Amino acid sequence: MAELIRMPRLSDTMEEGVIVEWHKKEGDTIQVGDVLAEVETDKATMDLESYWDGVLLKIMAAKGEAIPVEGLIAVIGEKGEDVDKILAEAQSTPAAERKASEEVPAASESATAPAASPAAAEAAPGAPVGRESERIKVSPLARKMAAERGIDLHLIQGSGEGGRIIKRDIEGYTPAPAATAPGFTAAEGYEDKALSQMRKTIARRLSESKFSAPHFYLTMEIDMSRAVEARKSMNEISPVKISFNDLIIKAAAAALRQNPDVNVSWMGDKLRYYKHIHIGVAVAIDEGLVVPVVRFADQKSLSQIAGEVRELGEKARDRKLQPEEFQGNTFTISNLGMFGIEEFTAIINPPDACILAVGAIREKAVVKDGEIKAAHRMKVTLSCDHRAVDGAVGSRFLKTLKELLEEPVRLLV
Repeated sequence: MAELIRMPRLSDTMEEGVIVEWHKKEGDTIQVGDVLAEVETDKATMDLESYWDGVLLKIMAAKGEAIPVEGLIAVIGEKGEDVDKILAEAQSTPAAERKASEEVPAASESATAPAASPAAAEAAPGAPVGRESERIKVSPLARKMAAERGIDLHLIQGSGEGGRIIKRDIEGYTPAPAATAPGFTAAEGYEDKALSQMRKTIARRLSESKFSAPHFYLTMEIDMSRAVEARKSMNEISPVKISFNDLIIKAAAAALRQNPDVNVSWMGDKLRYYKHIHIGVAVAIDEGLVVPVVRFADQKSLSQIAGEVRELGEKARDRKLQPEEFQGNTFTISNLGMFGIEEFTAIINPPDACILAVGAIREKAVVKDGEIKAAHRMKVTLSCDHRAVDGAVGSRFLKTLKELLEEPVRLLV
């Protein structure tokens, strides 16, 4: 009995996946646990394993092609099975019909062009391509290559069947030289790059957060002089190097334990109060921002937090995070101090009700006990969802955080 392999939902926010590489080809014998392909999700690149034994009868998703969740990508069955019959039966089901009606137009299609069915897109092979009313016939791989190279598909004559643009057309395309006035060598130009699954999800989720959650911001300056001294002493005996960010994570977790009204989520018709404290730590990578999660942060030592943050950061940069490592946050910290940023505001990371933006530690002159002295100062800004957290609640949390960081010995008892 043949099995239809569909694009799995590999993260809670995933809407589509991109086939990075196929590790098997049509006709290969497949066993349970074999890695069929690598799939790029909105959070990481993950292996797609087979849950069935059999023969890979058909691959339906090309390398580089984006497939919606539950979209067909392959068929596994017994050698000699009628794949066309299997697919015809799958297409006749209501679920398949709904999926077909949700097909996304080609990336090169004009935003104002009316939606067309796949059958209509393949019709009239010899008809001219119009920007406003026609869809371009192009293979998924060629479309991806064109997007990466900033090539307008309307300028290419396809050499495939029925005028279809294929890989060799993109590779062989040479743009016409830009016309310039005599004596001038400069030319205008730009490059369009296709959005990764991660960047698409970042844009969607942060837009939803910013425009649905009424943000307000609370800023406080903290004297980090004793934290600077304490960190130096800790690192003389700690098995791993403790950073200021590790100190802030530990202090924030302790402050959340004392101020549970901040450790919440807005659920529409109710507030969810978390009994556990999972701190999301924003990590910048080339394609955007990921937020690995330090779970039960209030119950871990500083050296444990330091080791875990370092390991999660490396996994994030290598796109190797597993779902349980980037889900479940109840509060998030975004630290740009290492880039020299003194103060900023951050957009709340759902489902949290708050996010803490941390700036750089600066040595400056301050007045203490009527005298001018040097001190290490750091500004933090708490972004709050006003539906869930009021100003007084957020202020109490920052007051507790300030007390903990200005007397870091409290974090050790």
